[in-house]
Amino acid sequence: MTDVVVHFLIFSVVSVLGLMAPLILGQLVRPTGKPSAEKDSIYECGEPTIGSSYVQFDLRFYVVALLFIIFDVEVVFFFPWVLAYGGATQLADTRLTDVERTALSERFLSRPDMIVSSEEALRLGWTSFFDVLFFFAILLVGFAYVWKRGDLEWVRAYTKKSKMGRPTPRLPDTTPSPATIAS
Repeated sequence: MTDVVVHFLIFSVVSVLGLMAPLILGQLVRPTGKPSAEKDSIYECGEPTIGSSYVQFDLRFYVVALLFIIFDVEVVFFFPWVLAYGGATQLADTRLTDVERTALSERFLSRPDMIVSSEEALRLGWTSFFDVLFFFAILLVGFAYVWKRGDLEWVRAYTKKSKMGRPTPRLPDTTPSPATIAS
């Protein structure tokens, strides 16, 4: 119990010091005095601003950013699965000796007193395989929904109907007919 408390206290102290160090260093290094009006002026990339700085961005930027974050985070969940599946498939090999199986079991389970048999490892491997298939199916359903909704298309094609229900007038056909070409 005391070992956990000591580790927690060390972690807390290092965290607080890690957060406070840049703040204290910044206060010691930053220039003092009142800034001039020129330094207080708003600029964009060294140029004076033109127009209002309150511009409403298109929602497509936000949608694309959110989709990237969602799918990127979901892909990160594959890495722990790869470790578990790789360890299970190694332990499922029936050609392993007892020494190799014990070493792999210790590394895979982090417990020296437990040895995983090839049958248990094979069952764990198939379970983790079907788990990732289920996870991937959910990912594909979400991807299909976003695709069907049209959020992956940068420029959406909208068909517009006229307000009166009349067809849109067409320009006259200027291509010559075969009868006028023959004469």
